Amino acid sequence: MSRKNTRLTLKKMTTLTVFLAVSLCISLAESFFPPLVPIPGVRLGLANVVTLLLLYDFTPGETLLVLLMRILLSAFCAGQAMSFVYSLCGGILCFLIMWFLYRFLCGRFLVLTSIFGALAHNAGQLMAACLFTGGFSVLAYAPVLVVSGILTGCFTGLCAYFTRKYLSPHIKKLF
Repeated sequence: MSRKNTRLTLKKMTTLTVFLAVSLCISLAESFFPPLVPIPGVRLGLANVVTLLLLYDFTPGETLLVLLMRILLSAFCAGQAMSFVYSLCGGILCFLIMWFLYRFLCGRFLVLTSIFGALAHNAGQLMAACLFTGGFSVLAYAPVLVVSGILTGCFTGLCAYFTRKYLSPHIKKLF
């Protein structure tokens, strides 16, 4: 491997590590604050801003790696095994839907991609809850999660849109 390629790889690895650290800090900080609404399980999901930024400016593999590391490290830091399982199920489904929409929509409509990602995250968590409870009674919670998913997905998407507008030119200069 040439020296130039090594630097590029090191730059990319360092940049991805910074994104991981930022998303981990956001995720942990969000868990320390009281919920904005008195509905169990409803969070803004601000760490997903980082996932969206990565999806639009890096490869799907790099995005998935940072997402999985954030989920693992967040659960480890919080000391909650169940949150790991729920986050993993929601995170993987969210990533798959957002990646599909990113490809299908040719990288446009970041806010729409975020909304569907939030809905997919909630659906993944509901599927995990159905498996753990052994029943479908938790699906009664779905309408609440759909509304919250649309609202939080829109907010997160707007945050990602404006952050990307500023950051993307700087990221492109790096590589």
